Amino acid sequence: MIIAKNIHKYYDDLHVLKGVDLHIKKSEIVSIVGASGAGKTTLLHILGTLDAMKKGGQIQINNTDISNLNGKELARFRNENMGFIFQFHQLLPEFTALENVCIPAFIKKTPKPQAEKRAKELLTFLGLSHREGHKPHELSGGEQQRVAVARALINNPSIVLADEPSGNLDTESAENLHNLFFKLRDEFGQTFVIVTHNLELAEMADRKLVMQDGKILT
Repeated sequence: MIIAKNIHKYYDDLHVLKGVDLHIKKSEIVSIVGASGAGKTTLLHILGTLDAMKKGGQIQINNTDISNLNGKELARFRNENMGFIFQFHQLLPEFTALENVCIPAFIKKTPKPQAEKRAKELLTFLGLSHREGHKPHELSGGEQQRVAVARALINNPSIVLADEPSGNLDTESAENLHNLFFKLRDEFGQTFVIVTHNLELAEMADRKLVMQDGKILT
């Protein structure tokens, strides 16, 4: 599913990732923990093709070597194979919940009726069918994050990458979101890679990886 070898990343003279190797299986939920500055988010962004690694490393996702893809090919691969969930939702304030969920599908050029049908199915699955016409400021933090989850799932990605997904939620909403990830995995078979400081979520994962000083310790 995901095989990464010898991943290095520099920001000017700062060596952030120092030869990371990683192997994640299909439908596995993997958490990545570590102190701030350990390289967790940088690694997640590189796995998600949002950032580039130093030449010499290799990442293979769904049997595709992404280091061989150009910019347009990467964007298409990302749109069709990956879903992203961030700490602060990143919902567009001028659009309704339904419209926000549909955006990746529209980028994929999915016909509007088909995209909206799928978006409504996901919002219903996530308990938000009664909120689809509401804009982000009319939703609670937990509701906004569930809209973000629906948006991440709209194109049926095989991989979901989450960066501190519950970091901005109250305890109850965070617990509900954590349980949702496992329900989604069981329902749709996605692979989850989750960067988190939440130790409860980290321990719930199938496997917990600890990063320190740009390397994976376990």
